[in-house]
Amino acid sequence: MKQKQNSSTRASALQIALALSLTSVSAILFASSLSQPTGAGPGPNNSQPDRPMPDIVQLVGPVVQNIDLRDLPYVAPNPEIEEKRLTRYPHPEIPSPTSQADYPRFDVLMKQVLAPAPTMPAPLLTFDGMNSSQSGCLCLPPDTDGDVGPNHYVQSVNSSIKIFDKNGNPLNGANGTTYNSFFLTLAGTPCSGFNNGDGFVFYDHQANRWIVSDFAFPGSLPGAGPFYQCIGVSQTGDPVSGGWFLYAIQHDPANPTWIGDYPKLAMWNSGGSPAQNAYFLTVNLFDGVSLGFQGVRVFALDRASMLAGGAAHTIAFNITPAGLGDSYSLVPAGFRTGDPPSSGRDEFLVSVDSPATGGVTLTQVHGWKFHVDFATPGNSTLGLGANHTPNANVTVNGFVDAFTNTGTLLVPQNGTAQKLDTLGDKIMTPLVYQNRSGVESLWASQTVILNYPNGPTAVRWYQFNVSGGNFPATPVQQQSWNNGGDGLWRWMPSIAVDQNGNMAIGYSTSSATQEPSIRYAGRLASDPLSNLGQGEAVMTAGGGHQTHSSGRWGDYSMLTIDPADNVTFWHTNEYYAVTSSANWFTRVGKFQFSAPALTGLTYNGGTPFVDGTNLTRGTRYTIVAHANAATQSVVFNKDGVDVKTDSATPFNYSFKAGRLGSHTFVATPWSSSGGTGTSGAPITVHFNIVR
Repeated sequence: MKQKQNSSTRASALQIALALSLTSVSAILFASSLSQPTGAGPGPNNSQPDRPMPDIVQLVGPVVQNIDLRDLPYVAPNPEIEEKRLTRYPHPEIPSPTSQADYPRFDVLMKQVLAPAPTMPAPLLTFDGMNSSQSGCLCLPPDTDGDVGPNHYVQSVNSSIKIFDKNGNPLNGANGTTYNSFFLTLAGTPCSGFNNGDGFVFYDHQANRWIVSDFAFPGSLPGAGPFYQCIGVSQTGDPVSGGWFLYAIQHDPANPTWIGDYPKLAMWNSGGSPAQNAYFLTVNLFDGVSLGFQGVRVFALDRASMLAGGAAHTIAFNITPAGLGDSYSLVPAGFRTGDPPSSGRDEFLVSVDSPATGGVTLTQVHGWKFHVDFATPGNSTLGLGANHTPNANVTVNGFVDAFTNTGTLLVPQNGTAQKLDTLGDKIMTPLVYQNRSGVESLWASQTVILNYPNGPTAVRWYQFNVSGGNFPATPVQQQSWNNGGDGLWRWMPSIAVDQNGNMAIGYSTSSATQEPSIRYAGRLASDPLSNLGQGEAVMTAGGGHQTHSSGRWGDYSMLTIDPADNVTFWHTNEYYAVTSSANWFTRVGKFQFSAPALTGLTYNGGTPFVDGTNLTRGTRYTIVAHANAATQSVVFNKDGVDVKTDSATPFNYSFKAGRLGSHTFVATPWSSSGGTGTSGAPITVHFNIVR
């Protein structure tokens, strides 16, 4: 957890918040947010001790923020260095010295030489995201994540957000917008001036909205709080000037000294009655004073009300250690591509165990279902029984969490004895849900260690079939990906699946002979099961390494699918441009498995339509564009005018040959319906109309 330094900017932030008169502020029901849990209130489940009542807490807000982010007053982030990470069981912070050369250099080089040639496509675009100087808080690690919308990429680091167009041009200033500026008008809560990181951002593709969140608390840790989650919901699809609705929620009003650490969010909307429609938030609970683990808290936030800028409440459950066993860090499922979840489908959450000691072979992934009822909260349920134990335990191939009895700093770097943190004790975000023609799947990833305790670390990934709303006994497929044992350490994964069922994972790599870098690997839906058959590609090669003694890295990366075409992957992660203590950089990049392409044009029964073709005046012609599987629409242009966008195969355009003379015809393939997304190379035909 973060060690804080008090700053005068906090006091000034509160003064600015009170003085700011340009923002329309709705009533803030602060007192209601401090209400005690309603477990003793009326409801059909009170007499059923195996189905405990949830906590029902009003969110503070909304505060209506109508100021362009570029016009917000600048409030500096709180300077901080994250020296200690809070874990399910305490682990040593500094590992015992071990050899950097866990793999002999010759063997590593030979494996790289003999490895099969990868077919994973190279990046289509990369650009720099925020760096440690721009973030303003000198935070370590950056906690890098981000998401893509139709027109923007929004990135979050500790402790700012930065908004780019899809060519990588910044739209809200060179340094972005600090969370202290963004949440300034949530007066009366720690969100106004005391934002402390662990930021998270995602795009709600169904509503064309953005969600931004981080946590806030006064003072430092250890400390008594109070501890809050700050949440912003954009009023439009424009995150820069479209306005925001701002909310805040105390992590646990019944236990005000408890902090909700490592917050993760996802959107779930399967409809039904009652509507399963919420933003789901999960946090790990620790006592702020003792830093002792208290369990996990899972929230369902009223998405429908928050999108409308209305007063909203949350339904929340605490899972105590008795219901968790050795696990924590539950990850909620979200979706982007394919069909929406089946009507009324409950939200899914998963976790893995994080034992007290290293080297334990684990064989289960734990699965929970969250049923939410905002109209009758007492009907809401999470897991099974009074302790909210998992609904299912999925048996998987044995794996070992990526930590040892000497600590979590395991990943070697080139040219230094300083090793990096693995975060190898949890499922990483996101947990991806996809519904393709009625087949429902969850896709998840984590970091494991091979050849314990020597390594290297590898990326473990899973596909679970959850058709019918139930967890399976075993996965559809799974793999611990180490690229054929090439000696690289792979960790910090993030997984995504495109509309065609092709999957990719972005992650960090490093070794005793290579600088920390950003790579990704993937598989086509047609590849053999349990293998990233397309191999690996480099997104960004590191130019240096980190020498800070904390070894902190991550704490997460993010891979998401572009909603403009549902086939382009966007990844953001950390790297070092040059060797330094803590001057990190981040990168954003995009790739796709295959670009839209045309193989040729024909007319009237298959005759090639090529340069020099003569068409007869007064005759009707149908031009057909032949395309690859990545093409979802074709834009036809005749004589400089777009005459048709066809989003159904066969892609075609019909016309009656008119004016005599020379003409030009252009067909352009696109990766999304309606002629949007990513374009492929056009085919241009110069033809003549004759008598």
